[in-house]
Amino acid sequence: MSISVAIIGGNLQGVEAAYLAKKAGWEVLLVDENAQAPASQLCDRFLPLCIGSKTNPNEILKDVDLILPALEDKPTLDILQAWSLGTGIPMAFDMEAYAISCSKKTSNQVFKEVGITTPNAWPQCDFPIVVKPDGESGSRGVKIIRDEEELSSTFPAKDALDQRVAQAYLEGPAYSIEVMGLPGHYMPLLVTELQMDPEYDCKRVKAPSGLDATQVMALEQMVRCVAERIQLKGLMDMEVILHKGQLKVLEIDARLPSQTPTAVFHATGINMVERLGDLFLAGKMNIDPVTQTQAVIYEHIRVEENDIQVAGEHIMTGVGALKRYPGLFGAHEVITNYHPALNEWVATLILTGTNMEALYGKRQEVYNRIRNSAGKNTLDIQ
Repeated sequence: MSISVAIIGGNLQGVEAAYLAKKAGWEVLLVDENAQAPASQLCDRFLPLCIGSKTNPNEILKDVDLILPALEDKPTLDILQAWSLGTGIPMAFDMEAYAISCSKKTSNQVFKEVGITTPNAWPQCDFPIVVKPDGESGSRGVKIIRDEEELSSTFPAKDALDQRVAQAYLEGPAYSIEVMGLPGHYMPLLVTELQMDPEYDCKRVKAPSGLDATQVMALEQMVRCVAERIQLKGLMDMEVILHKGQLKVLEIDARLPSQTPTAVFHATGINMVERLGDLFLAGKMNIDPVTQTQAVIYEHIRVEENDIQVAGEHIMTGVGALKRYPGLFGAHEVITNYHPALNEWVATLILTGTNMEALYGKRQEVYNRIRNSAGKNTLDIQ
């Protein structure tokens, strides 16, 4: 059966959703107020629209089978939930679980209740500390504070930390794992390694993660435990850090994330968007063992003439509409605003291969082809 999905939000989550929905063979309608939204050319139909309380859903959702939010704006999510209830079109989003995960304070209380280890909270820890907004995900608003003087100068008001979360800043590799399903039936997915830029924004996702089997099992148990505690209906991801041999949870987000789902798809063949369709349209989802079939590097680059810089995913916003090119520069796929006439452009490289060593060699070949393409007027597609 052909499925038509309305993806609401065309920024980075929208790129992820549209990319995977097309991989599933779905008909994709994308809605975003920005006429040059990153995902606006990765869909079948694009509707530049600011959704408000007076917007008529019947005009937008005609022939749509599923609503998939790809944003985290609470007023818009409330409107979409009302649309879903009013039209009978399922919305692939768990509002109750999201309400928990979008607050780090509430999430940390859940972790405490189920006995999951997190970084020690300030002031029960030493410097450096990391201070995060309570209601933001990813790297937005994150600050690293090195000493008491920096803390006082950065947050001079006595109540400045009340609406923030302050914890010990821990060194170590970061990892992500998604879990999908319904209470009593959850499927943890592949663990991926996250590598950050200097602004603590994820610049690269790698699979395999490098964790050993015992650590992976521990992480799967942790994410299942949290999913059961919050009675998740849909999809959630968990980010952790490995510090001195111990996995410590940093945060959860009960929504479709960016970056890792595509890496998991190419590593395992499991399409999280397609599985969400199974869950919200058929009310069930296959719980299959997760098997990695190939290695993946997924990374973001900024190119200025012959200079290539790897940077966090924020570089993929504000550059206009992105396009998907299979085989560009010898990569498996590239999502980019690239055009031969541009001296400066950005791209998400998707590299696949039999193992990580082979991928690093392929990555260097791709970089060389990018440098050699400067000044040429044709696309270098393998």
